[in-house]
Amino acid sequence: MTDRNTAVIEEFRSNAGRVGGFFEGRSLLLLHHVGARTGAERISPLLYERFDGGYAIFASKGGAPAHPHWYHNIVANPDTTIEVGEQTITVRARVATQVERRSVWEQAKRNFEPFADYEEKTKAHRTIPVILLEPRG
Repeated sequence: MTDRNTAVIEEFRSNAGRVGGFFEGRSLLLLHHVGARTGAERISPLLYERFDGGYAIFASKGGAPAHPHWYHNIVANPDTTIEVGEQTITVRARVATQVERRSVWEQAKRNFEPFADYEEKTKAHRTIPVILLEPRG
């Protein structure tokens, strides 16, 4: 975990899910995931959109040509937990269908303008995956 992520996680947990800086005023969750190869437990702070009773997250990696590590981890190990505000929620992750992706991705670009730039940067290499996190009983 990077020092920046550690600081964001600490601030998130100290302030009921609210943080400043880059994430200020944005919908942020903490995604718990297990390394696909290492089995190491990890936590990633990610922007989200509410979608169909659950949450949608975006494997944008700031417009980098490759998917973020958390994406590979969550595909390999889809049963996990997230922290939203002061709640910890058990979820199952899955890649959004094309129809679902189109809907929530347009919403995400309206709410966070850099996503449109990330999409432009990646269009020659990859489509940014949208992962749906569906709460489990």
